Amino acid sequence: MSLTPSAEPQRSSSDATAPEPAGLLEHEIWMPGHGEHARTGVLLIHGLTGTPNEMRIVGRGLNKQGFTVFAVKLAGHCGTVEDLLATSWHDWLDSACRGAELLATHVDKIVTGGLSMGAVLALALAQRRPQLIDGVMALSTTFRHDGWSIPWWARPMTALLPITCKLGLARNKVFNEQPPYGIMDEALRAMIVKSMNSGDSAEAGLPGNPWWSVAEMKKLSEHTRRHLDSVYAPCLVMHARNDDIASVKNAYKIVAGARHAEVTLVLLTDSYHMITIDKQRRQVIDTTIAFVTNVHNRKYSVTSHNDE
Repeated sequence: MSLTPSAEPQRSSSDATAPEPAGLLEHEIWMPGHGEHARTGVLLIHGLTGTPNEMRIVGRGLNKQGFTVFAVKLAGHCGTVEDLLATSWHDWLDSACRGAELLATHVDKIVTGGLSMGAVLALALAQRRPQLIDGVMALSTTFRHDGWSIPWWARPMTALLPITCKLGLARNKVFNEQPPYGIMDEALRAMIVKSMNSGDSAEAGLPGNPWWSVAEMKKLSEHTRRHLDSVYAPCLVMHARNDDIASVKNAYKIVAGARHAEVTLVLLTDSYHMITIDKQRRQVIDTTIAFVTNVHNRKYSVTSHNDE
């Protein structure tokens, strides 16, 4: 599917505080806005094998400031491994687009933010629908699984995944992440691992990454990286210096590639990959609030700025 912008939905003048709009899917999270910030919406996108729940804490922090928040569910997620294997990166990007279109009927501006693969999708959404997206928050962006906890043998395997999948091999193979599972906080880590192993994928996601889905993520990452110079919306890039899943090099790729965007880079020193729930989650919340407030206060939209 092309990332070329298509016709945009009309933004509605309806009340932004209307609860649970039509079209909401099971497990998605809608937080109606209030006050002067209600007409600015935040679309939150979870990562591969994740759920909208991993964005809930940041979403609550933003919603307390009055912003309308929508945490979307990606196609194939919150179900079984077979459900996920039936989808591609095109389906995941379509899910993000659907979320932006739904949110656009309730707000005047949209900031999209994602965690891990969700951050890649947020960037891809800004490339595909620039008229809809006024800001991007890329949290723990994962173009490559190159963090220090990734086994040495898994890194070259990632490069071979497209060939393996094309030959129809390893469809049922799953890569299980290694401790510390993206979480520095040991007590929180224990709770999350217990939840992942409970079998309720809608609560904490799947315990492993299917190789085929990782291959699809690789295609998404390569496509998005090639088009970073088509991102014009201001970007907040947050990453842990000691990210165990995706090294900080992933963040620097955005800084270097999004040359037409205003990029703010924030590096954390006391967290691992899951920065939305780890030790510095309060700093993540405060920084995202400041960023979205700045977008809200801008006198122009990205669309009008690009048309000048």
